[in-house]
Amino acid sequence: MIEEKVILVNEKDEPLGLMPKQEAHEKGVLHRAFSIFVFNDKNELMLQQRALHKYHSPGLWTNTCCSHQRDGETSIEAGKRRLWEEMGFVTDIKETTTFIYKAPFDNGLTEHELDHILVGNFEGEPNINKDEVANWKWMGIEEVKKDIQINPEIYTAWFKIIFDKFYQHLLV
Repeated sequence: MIEEKVILVNEKDEPLGLMPKQEAHEKGVLHRAFSIFVFNDKNELMLQQRALHKYHSPGLWTNTCCSHQRDGETSIEAGKRRLWEEMGFVTDIKETTTFIYKAPFDNGLTEHELDHILVGNFEGEPNINKDEVANWKWMGIEEVKKDIQINPEIYTAWFKIIFDKFYQHLLV
């Protein structure tokens, strides 16, 4: 299997080259990523619990889907691809904002990403890929915000940052 490569970028999101994903996380270099937030008509957010065998943040709750763009792929194209691969559905998504974060993990890896926040709407149940996702649930956005304050240890680093700093960009 060919290792997935990430797009290295500068702080202006200008591409600098490609690097194997694992190496980028070992070195903590800035690379492009995306985080998708899918809501239903009740303004509930679809959360996913990361698979228990993930190399970082296993078993933690997070946004609907997140990953990395491939070379030549737009954030929207990448988002739709990964929604299908992880959650088993596709829906229209739009980009709302970007931000940079750096989060070291206990296993020596570091996420250093220029993250594109994508938002969409979906009614129904996903058909989750158990290799990627352990579980999923709908949760009211205000309920999520409160639960992050009460139980921060059950959520991913980027998810907490987005809710803390970019909450207004999630409101559809």
